[in-house]
Amino acid sequence: MKYDFDKIVSREGTDSEKFDLRNEIFGRSDVIPMWVADMDFTPPAEVIDAVQRRAAHPIYGYTCRSKAFNQSIIGWVQRRGGWTLRPEWLEFTPGVVPGIVTAIRAFTQEGDGVVIQPPVYHPFARQIRYNNRTLINNPLRQRKDGSFEIDFEDLDEKLAQAKAFLMCNPHNPSGRVFTEQELRRIGELCEKHDVVILSDEIHGDLVYKPHRHLHIAALDPRFAKRTVTFIAPSKTFNIAGFATAVCIVPDEELHRKLHREFMKFHIDEGNIFGSVALPVAYNHGDEWLEQLLCYLDGNISYVMDFLKEKLPSVRCVRPEGTYLMWLDFRRWPLTHDEIYHFMIDRAGIGVNEGSMFGEEGRGWMRLNIATQRSVVRRAMDQLYGAALEAGYDKII
Repeated sequence: MKYDFDKIVSREGTDSEKFDLRNEIFGRSDVIPMWVADMDFTPPAEVIDAVQRRAAHPIYGYTCRSKAFNQSIIGWVQRRGGWTLRPEWLEFTPGVVPGIVTAIRAFTQEGDGVVIQPPVYHPFARQIRYNNRTLINNPLRQRKDGSFEIDFEDLDEKLAQAKAFLMCNPHNPSGRVFTEQELRRIGELCEKHDVVILSDEIHGDLVYKPHRHLHIAALDPRFAKRTVTFIAPSKTFNIAGFATAVCIVPDEELHRKLHREFMKFHIDEGNIFGSVALPVAYNHGDEWLEQLLCYLDGNISYVMDFLKEKLPSVRCVRPEGTYLMWLDFRRWPLTHDEIYHFMIDRAGIGVNEGSMFGEEGRGWMRLNIATQRSVVRRAMDQLYGAALEAGYDKII
């Protein structure tokens, strides 16, 4: 079946955070929304049909997750990642971030250090602080080609001060997909310092060839013994609104501690439609995902080619994973705040400003290209027109 990712489906008036909060967030309701990390594509038809069938039944009482729910997760991870899971390793969470917060509370005490790698997904730092843990930064560093890499010498020093390492792979917002060599080195250092690994792999299905997503816990039994892996169908199939995600915990003792923390807050029940959507997506979504990846890759190529040909003053390294592009505006003679307001007020594009991912993100903007190609073209044309008018198009 051929899927049509060019079709525009209006999201306005649906309480869409991405669309219906534009005026509140950007001060105008007509910006092209390319910020919140969800997609503007309808999910696989099988998911829509399954949810509509369940909605047609007029009683929406308490629900449970069947054996088929866990089996679909096991099958998906085996097919896509080559990792054989056991049902007893799985723990439900209403979202990856709630799962991460619960794990931080389960495996660390107030005042304990948690290492992150900025510029990185902004709830990492926020939730560590909210829970009175000590935030420890191991900033990614740029190579000469502009891509990002891990500073392992610094990571070694920082892990000596920590109880947990919160990693993001594929990395948001840089788009890096860490290699086996990098992941093994991370695992070795975490074992050296007896640090628990909390691995956010929510973008793990969204990786472009020749790159491949690897689960750090699957690489070595020693790593599995200290790792909690977080996955979800939310980014992959654009069903974040169903608030359904998964923790994978191979170690029995870690799992016992995590489960006990979940029980404290009674957040293990989930919702009817997430219980329906996840297994259908994981059982029937392979072909849809393959076509999606080709389409997203085309959007990325369009932006990369556009910047190279018309706007070389804006630098960007091609993302290896995610549908997020990390744009470097540091050549422009503007402050970070001025760049952000330029994007909104003059280019008419709603983006995430880079400093929300850490101070290392100043001068950068995150652009979500998971939308129709026509929308991407319009956004690039508006950015070029505004830059041309301001004289920022040919800065070298």
